[in-house]
Amino acid sequence: MFTGIITDIGIIRSHEQRGDLRLVIGCAYAMEGVAIGASIACSGVCLTVVDKGDDWFAVDLSAETVGRTAQGHWTQGRRLNLERALKVGDELGGHIVTGHVDEIGEIVALNREGDSTRVTIAAGPAIAPHVATKGSITMEGVSLTVNEVVDVAGGGIQFGVNLIPHTAEVTTLGGLAVGHPVNLEIDVLARYLDRMQSLRNR
Repeated sequence: MFTGIITDIGIIRSHEQRGDLRLVIGCAYAMEGVAIGASIACSGVCLTVVDKGDDWFAVDLSAETVGRTAQGHWTQGRRLNLERALKVGDELGGHIVTGHVDEIGEIVALNREGDSTRVTIAAGPAIAPHVATKGSITMEGVSLTVNEVVDVAGGGIQFGVNLIPHTAEVTTLGGLAVGHPVNLEIDVLARYLDRMQSLRNR
């Protein structure tokens, strides 16, 4: 379980295709306090630490994980938003995040609004019913508030979020460009409400 509040930016130092994809990720975490088997969210994807050193940790990605996340994320030199798993008693500054990607969105516009940047993301019909104005969404592991939602032909949506300068600076979102794919996770409450509604409709 995570909150969508990024605590470090990691860099993929190496990747090796074995049976699964092994990544070595450099970070600033005090790794003596991170156990083998611990979960770390990497740009919104919950991954398990399988090896570690003083300033790095290794994770294995299955073909399923690679196939369900944004293309180009797992290449050498890529910067990743990192968040360690939530501990009981930690401040819940964002919202409840599971680290399971629901959809790959695409950046369709970036516009300045005062000191902030309005980011417009296109997403498909699978998550369209679960994105609501003033609701929460996770993009690249970052907890954000949805400012507007517009329905588009084919059942998809375009929705907007605002990046304040602080968020752009301490995450990888400051480097977004039009056309970039992004990992999206809907609010976990929306997921359960959808399940309850589907059972009622049977």
